[in-house]
Amino acid sequence: MVNIVTFNGGRGAKNLIPALLNKDGINLTSIVNAYDDGKSTGELRSFFKMLGPSDIRKVQEAMLPFDLPDYKAILKLYDFRYPVGSVHDEIIKRLKEFVNSKTDKLEGIGFEDKAIEHSIRVCISTLIDGIKLVEPAEGKQLSFSDCSIMNLIYAGAYLYFGGDFEETTIFIDKLFKLNGTVLPTNNEDKKLVAIREDGTILYSEAEIVELRSNSRIKKIYLLDEYPDRNKLSKMSLSDVEKYFEIMNRQVGITPRVERSIRDADIIIYSPGTQHSSLYPSYMTKGLTDAVVANKKALKIFITNIGEDYETPSYTAQDFINGAIRYLRIGTQFNIKVRDIISYALVNNRFSTNLENYVKYDSVELDKIGCGIIVDAFEDEISPGKHDGKKLADFIISVYKDFSKLKQ
Repeated sequence: MVNIVTFNGGRGAKNLIPALLNKDGINLTSIVNAYDDGKSTGELRSFFKMLGPSDIRKVQEAMLPFDLPDYKAILKLYDFRYPVGSVHDEIIKRLKEFVNSKTDKLEGIGFEDKAIEHSIRVCISTLIDGIKLVEPAEGKQLSFSDCSIMNLIYAGAYLYFGGDFEETTIFIDKLFKLNGTVLPTNNEDKKLVAIREDGTILYSEAEIVELRSNSRIKKIYLLDEYPDRNKLSKMSLSDVEKYFEIMNRQVGITPRVERSIRDADIIIYSPGTQHSSLYPSYMTKGLTDAVVANKKALKIFITNIGEDYETPSYTAQDFINGAIRYLRIGTQFNIKVRDIISYALVNNRFSTNLENYVKYDSVELDKIGCGIIVDAFEDEISPGKHDGKKLADFIISVYKDFSKLKQ
C-alpha cells in the first residue's frame, strides 16, 4: 500500500484525485484548510462560529465510491442548493417534515441505506435545535438563500460533535464510505484576510478569491475575527499592516494530519488557488516540521498551468518560491528546499486557446534548490487543466525510481 498525502483546495486537484484513486494499492489523504467563507459557507460560519465545510465537501464528493447503492442520491445531495430568496420558515417546515419522518425524502432525495437516512435525520434535527437557540441569541435568522444542503448537514454534524470540525469531516467520510480521507489542517476557527501590493485590503477569504486585480497579494493573515472596515479605513496602510501582524494567529495541525504526513510515501503539493487554498495550509504550525521529519517520502510540487486572479503574471518559479516562503512560516527551523520539495513539475505544453499560461525561466528554476521536471502535463482535450491520469502515472513512476534510490 502506497500512502499519498495531497495538499489541495476544493477543486485544485479535481483531475488528480480521481486518477490516483483509480490506481490499485493507493491510500489517499487530502489535507485542506477550511477558511472558505463565501456564499452559504460564510453564512453558516458567521452563524455557528465554525470553520467552512465548502472545500472539504468538494473533495469528499470526488471520493464518493461509484458502487455505493445510494451513489446517485448522495450526488444529488451534494449538488442541491436552495434557490436564491428561499423563505426561512418554509425551509424549516420542510426540514422538520423529514426529521419527524412525515417524509422519507430530504428535498425529494431518498436513500436505500436506512443508516444513511437515520444519520442525516440526526444531523438535520441537531441543526434545527441549534437554529432555534442561536437565532434569538444573535437577533437574526439563518438565511437559506443559495444554501448548499450538504453545508447544512455539515453544520448539524458539527453541533452534534460538540464543535469538533475534524470529527465532523471523519463522520461524513465513514457515512458515505469514501475511497479516500479528507482532513482539515486544523480545528481552529480563524478568518483569512490579505493585503495586496497596491495597498488594497482584502477583508475575507471570499474577497481574496473573487476580487479581480492585476496587483499581487503581498501577504495573508489569520485573525480571530474579521477586521472592521470602517475603523481600518481611518488608519494608514503602514498601521494596518502592523495591526495585522500583531493580530495574526498561528494555528497548529491536528494529530491526525501530523500522522498522515509522517506516514506518507508520497507528498503532493497540488495546483490551485494559492493565497486562499494552499498558502494558508502551508503556514500551519507543525505541518512543515512533519514534512521535513518524513525522510522517506517523495515530495512533489505541481505548478499551475494558468494564472488566476490571486496570482496575476506569476511564473512557475513564483509559485514554487511562494510555497517555500509560506512553508517556512510554519516552522522555527532553518530548512533546506529539498527537505520539503523533491521535484517540481512544470508544464511546457502551451495550446493556442489560452493567453494566461504560467511561463517559466529555466535559469531561475535551477536556482530554487529542488529537482525540476519540465514536461507536457496539460490535458489536450481541456486546455488549461492538468491531465490527471498523466500526472498520476508520472508521479507513481518517479516514486518507484525514488524508492529504489532510497533503499
